[in-house]
Amino acid sequence: MASGAIFVENIEKVFPPTHVGLRAFLSPFSRPTQRALQSVSFRVESGESFAILGANGAGKSTLLRILTTLLLPTRGRAEVSGHDVIREPVHVRHAVGFHSGAEVGFYTRLTGRQNLQFFARLRNLSPKEAGRRIAETAGRVGVTHALDRQVRTLSSGTVQRLSLARAVLHAPSVLLLDEPTRSLDPLAAADFRRFVRDDLINRHGTTLLFASHSLTEVEALADRVALLHAGRLLFCGTLAELRACTSSGSTEQAMSQLIGRASGERAESQP
Repeated sequence: MASGAIFVENIEKVFPPTHVGLRAFLSPFSRPTQRALQSVSFRVESGESFAILGANGAGKSTLLRILTTLLLPTRGRAEVSGHDVIREPVHVRHAVGFHSGAEVGFYTRLTGRQNLQFFARLRNLSPKEAGRRIAETAGRVGVTHALDRQVRTLSSGTVQRLSLARAVLHAPSVLLLDEPTRSLDPLAAADFRRFVRDDLINRHGTTLLFASHSLTEVEALADRVALLHAGRLLFCGTLAELRACTSSGSTEQAMSQLIGRASGERAESQP
């Protein structure tokens, strides 16, 4: 068992092609593949807030989905709260809460309360315990007013808060967020970040691993960051260390330098 809340060692993920011809179907070893992650390794300590940076297609969402047991890695090992994502997926799911800004997944004709009751049952919470946690979590997240309204009538910001309430309903020790403020306006996004930082991280000691394109979000929440590019890990450390290793004045400049350098090396290595 590895130490830390999240442990990732040499994780690789290869996807088969979406469409193949008859010849490729008959000769599977000749099929082209998409390598989404290449030997990625890092550790997130308990109570730490850790951000994954990278452009679209870098492998951020793929990595998060492996850690939530929604995808199986092709190679490598990953543990969450001491449980292996392949051998102990049920234990991992108990330890993890997951929220994505792109995939809400609610039954929109049901109320917020009915949705949370449904997902509470999936978490094996009794009706009494579910009712208590729904009331408590809705108050913490700020969606009490929306519990008895149909989800389709709610604003996008309220739906995102409801999704976060669903993610923390079972009091997970590890919270995974994928672009959590993607569809929120600047004020709603700032309020969302404030709740995650003040309530979940500082007050309840939740371990946070999140992917984001927003450097404002990363600088507000992250203790350390990992930079992915084309499925490869280019850097892991603090934002100050990221800027220092490239002699850059900003996080954006540091990322641009590392990604540009990696893109050049990759182009040179190709025949």
